[in-house]
Amino acid sequence: MKTIQLKDILAISGKGGLFKFIAQARNGIVVESLEEKKRHVAPATARVSSLEDIAIFTLKEEVPLADIFFMIHEKSEGNEILSHKAPVNELKSYFKELVPDYDEDRVYVSDIKKVFQWYNQLKLHELLEVIDKEEDKEEESADQPEKDIEATDQPEKEQDAAK
Repeated sequence: MKTIQLKDILAISGKGGLFKFIAQARNGIVVESLEEKKRHVAPATARVSSLEDIAIFTLKEEVPLADIFFMIHEKSEGNEILSHKAPVNELKSYFKELVPDYDEDRVYVSDIKKVFQWYNQLKLHELLEVIDKEEDKEEESADQPEKDIEATDQPEKEQDAAK
């Protein structure tokens, strides 16, 4: 299954735009604004959300934002999409095409605007990385070396004698 990887991309409540995680600081985290490329410390009291942890409510389940971004990526063929400043009815109808069963009572227009704004911002900064989860799992298992059973089962003296 293919998806979009959103590792280390953050949204900070009260701050516009997206931020990239840089490092852990004593009194918070060091982040870099994607727009301004300026670094600052987000205090430990700030409400920071990783885009990886955000999901959209549907009538059946919550759909991870990464999957929503992948749907947008597929529909737009990797291009930028409708601006978050477009008329509300256009935003809603486009989002309805992407996620037909989204929960209209729990997903507000402001949420839809953020999804579109974030997608376009990530696209602009070339931070949308499409990955194949299935291939990643296969690569991880292939990267793990198999144990040499003969060498680890013999006592040390016997190993030396065998040489």
